[in-house]
Amino acid sequence: MQRAVRHGVGAVLALITLVAPAEGQLDTTRRTTAPRVTVPRDAVPRDSVRAQVIAPVQVTVTGRSQALPRVPWAVGTQELRDLRRGQATIGVDEALANIPGVVIANRYNAAVDQRLSIRGAGSRANFGVRGVKVLLDGIPQSLPDGQSQLTNIDLAAIGRVEVLRGSASALYGNGSGGVLSFTTDLSAPDPLGVTARSLQGSFGLRKSQLRLSGRGGATVGALSLSRTSSDGFRQHSAFVTDQLSLALDRSFGADRVLELRSGLAQTPTAFNPGALTLTEYALNPDTAALANVRRGARRAIAQRHLSARMRGGDAQRSWSVSIYGQGRTVDNPLATPPPAPAGPTNGIYSTIDRAVTGARAELTRSLGARARLGQLTSGVDVQRSRDWRRNWRSTAGARDLPTDTLLLEQREIVTSVGPFVQWLIDPRDWMTVSAGGRLDHLTFAVDDRFSGDGDDDSGRRAMQAWSGHLGVVLRPHPAVSPYLNWSTAFETPTTTELNARPDGLGGFNPELGPQQTSTVEVGVRGAVGGSRLRYEVALFDARARDAIVQYLETNGRAFFRNAGRTRSRGAEGGVTLVVHPAVELRTAWTRAEYTFATYRVPSATRPAPALDTLDGNRLAGVPRTSVRLGARLTHRGFALDADHTLQSALWGNDANTVRVPGWGRGLLQLRASWRGRIGAQEIEPFAAVQNLLEQRLIGAITLNGAFGRVLEPAPRRNLYLGLEIGRALRR
Repeated sequence: MQRAVRHGVGAVLALITLVAPAEGQLDTTRRTTAPRVTVPRDAVPRDSVRAQVIAPVQVTVTGRSQALPRVPWAVGTQELRDLRRGQATIGVDEALANIPGVVIANRYNAAVDQRLSIRGAGSRANFGVRGVKVLLDGIPQSLPDGQSQLTNIDLAAIGRVEVLRGSASALYGNGSGGVLSFTTDLSAPDPLGVTARSLQGSFGLRKSQLRLSGRGGATVGALSLSRTSSDGFRQHSAFVTDQLSLALDRSFGADRVLELRSGLAQTPTAFNPGALTLTEYALNPDTAALANVRRGARRAIAQRHLSARMRGGDAQRSWSVSIYGQGRTVDNPLATPPPAPAGPTNGIYSTIDRAVTGARAELTRSLGARARLGQLTSGVDVQRSRDWRRNWRSTAGARDLPTDTLLLEQREIVTSVGPFVQWLIDPRDWMTVSAGGRLDHLTFAVDDRFSGDGDDDSGRRAMQAWSGHLGVVLRPHPAVSPYLNWSTAFETPTTTELNARPDGLGGFNPELGPQQTSTVEVGVRGAVGGSRLRYEVALFDARARDAIVQYLETNGRAFFRNAGRTRSRGAEGGVTLVVHPAVELRTAWTRAEYTFATYRVPSATRPAPALDTLDGNRLAGVPRTSVRLGARLTHRGFALDADHTLQSALWGNDANTVRVPGWGRGLLQLRASWRGRIGAQEIEPFAAVQNLLEQRLIGAITLNGAFGRVLEPAPRRNLYLGLEIGRALRR
């Protein structure tokens, strides 16, 4: 790997000195601050293929609108047709599986969400999203401590997804081992249209969505309301989720835009079947862990968010100001046994009442009249979260008996301040250099309100780090655009991780600290024959010190420590080939080694203070190799999509003693749809078959599950049918 990186760096340096830009092929794209123009859905055929690409793809995941050939990171995009055509729009695995370097572990368990990993970042999460920054229309959905939830993201209301792969704390601060940016679908007829979408599938799956959208003058908006429910293919895995989102953009002249976003989401019921042992999986993969059933493990969530963003400017100066707020309540009966005495039905009932506020302000200025002096962006992020956390003893998942007493009550406050600066310069028309830095200061405070144990575990911890990045991109020809990037990521423990104290006390774990990651990446992207062949290849080497790892999970409760050092290195690539206007082929592959460079843990078999040395072991939960093959056939409104995913074996624990088998012949999925008109209605019936080859697959694992309880199965062959109907109410 080191030799490959050295060769890649050498190739970039050689191109800098030897390659001259080809006349007529210079990329002179500059940042634009004009209001975003939303094209009506029916203005352009969804399956049309252009022989030539006039303008390069624009991305905003770096915090500004840039042409992709000017970005010194690996960035993947998924457009509306990829997200919606024939898809169930239920999980992010549907949206991101075609992007190399991204691994989505689908637990088929709505109580804990899917696990999202970008180049290993986020792989330790046994709930929610960790180590990856999540944005919705440029507004952070991640908390100041770095954890994220996707509860308020309804893929049926999303028009685009961008993924930045690699360390990006210089852009967004804590927990930015990668960036996941969602953009709301604001395609709309003039003045008003309505779309209804419904599907039904195996295991009682149902999803219904109603979408209203319209435009008038300088205003465009969309309202989406949906309900998703399923009985689950496993015992004790049913769920119901309701989601509502509202988006409104208003232009004020040619240089100012106000963006308003609001949303509500609730999951009144999501049962948690837990993980299985190898024996349980072999006997019946559809079953649930007995302790989860007896103790009534499940989760109920209510979440809301509201944001306002004003941006404007011209070619010389632009600005943006955002303010936002979130509220979240969680009722979470766990299968974790309470302090003794505890019977087989006794667990812990955990509740969280959360409020989050934040703001971001930034200013971009051109440095002088000459464009080659570049643009300087400076700004600041401020964020605050407040959690009320309470734990009770429970019986069968409820607090009904007199013995179901309070075990913990505390208020947790996290504040973060992150000033940043970014510089983008074009020393040559065929070269872009990007540099930036950021200082994050976070304060964690806990106020212990529980007096039953006789101790006051209140406390305060401060964590601070500098982050930076430096990158260069060359554009000698549209067919080849090499880049080189160095960047860092800063990641603190989350409040949930700090609260999981092995000694069982309240307050924060004083032994758990932040981790820092440094990444070197070299890559190349390009397009051949206009848009007929597009490709990207990247080599990366990321090294983390004081890496935060989950070393134990027992009955739904995870515990964490700083492991020492980890190293993530690998290669990834993607190719899209249009062999005919009606035939498109895709592939995305990742080959990576995620290992512990230094990791010593107390021995489980020898008396203290003996240590087990796990140096060189592979990180659990992430496959070494994953490959996605896809084919898209379109003709006169008919579309057939085939996706085949292969994944190698992985480890279920850090000791590398529980081996989880790979996906064998792989996960094959077929989707068929037809889009056309009947009278004034635009209709799209669709159908899909998943796991067509009837493979027994492990969808995800529970890291370091106690007693080998690590396996989270995926269903065998299943299907769904759906119909979407749209109509312009007035024209």
